[in-house]
Amino acid sequence: MQYRTLGGSGLKVPALILGTATFGGGTDFFRKWGETDAREASALVDLARDAGCTMFDTADSYSRGLSEEILGQAVRGRRHDLLIATKTGMAMGPGPNDVGTARSRIIRSCEDSLRRLGTDYIDLYQLHAFDAVTPVDEMLHALDSLTRAGKIRYAGVSNYSGWHLMKMLAAADRLGLPRPVSHQVYYSLVARDFEWELMPLGLDQSVGTLVWSPLAGARLSGRIGRNRPAPADSRAATDATWAVPDDRLYAVTDLLDALAAETGHSVPQIALAWGLGRPGISGIVIGARNADQLRNNLAAADITLTADQIARLDAASDTTPAYPYWHQRRTMSDRNPPPV
Repeated sequence: MQYRTLGGSGLKVPALILGTATFGGGTDFFRKWGETDAREASALVDLARDAGCTMFDTADSYSRGLSEEILGQAVRGRRHDLLIATKTGMAMGPGPNDVGTARSRIIRSCEDSLRRLGTDYIDLYQLHAFDAVTPVDEMLHALDSLTRAGKIRYAGVSNYSGWHLMKMLAAADRLGLPRPVSHQVYYSLVARDFEWELMPLGLDQSVGTLVWSPLAGARLSGRIGRNRPAPADSRAATDATWAVPDDRLYAVTDLLDALAAETGHSVPQIALAWGLGRPGISGIVIGARNADQLRNNLAAADITLTADQIARLDAASDTTPAYPYWHQRRTMSDRNPPPV
């Protein structure tokens, strides 16, 4: 397993990170992702660790805390050999202070996550979504308080727009507080919007990118393609996935099927290997309902695509950027080169 530096920090993280949203199945939504119990989770953690995948990503909102509880049980006795990332910000109850990233919520949520995980520190604590109601300065001071107290090692964000992230980075510099070291984003062969602004921003500002849903909500699992609708037992057949226009999906799956036949690698392995080769990617969060899925996904870390294969994948998945990015690309491409 390759280890990569997380943004401008000194922390080394594995290129592939095990996501634990499948742990628990404690709500109707997350039950469609998976229902991994503590025994099964422990086996997956063992398998991942043996492959060099020593970082695990969760969130307080995954099955209303059950994912954190199960992960905590699975890593008990070996916590200090592993990296744990979790998040806060999504709704955890009906109260007005049960959602968002106000100082009171961040600190209370961190304490709750520490208890559920059975640990006294979190390696990477991430704000799960931007809260436009709370001042950015307040969020940064709360994260700094947790860092000084030794409860979190590093802070990151997730699902921010470019101006949200830049505003937080600028505020951290102005206040002399630690910057977010990472941004967890939605990115895959069928969803490349991240490249238009967030990718160059991360490279410019040394913010490491962690990718969630690199297989587009199971649509790039190899079970779906032209004239192959999502099987009834697939997550992609439920509302717990992300919409992708059929023409875009099939242009990509047609090529992935062809490359799988050419190389002997599986469709998800090729899709993950493409993601690992993109600029600024510190790590990709993979999920698995069972050991076979996890082994298959972990094998992507050892695959190197050829320049021709990458070019074919880039072409098949290319889309016209939103304004003003198409204008920059068309009129000032020499001054706005793509990230490399």
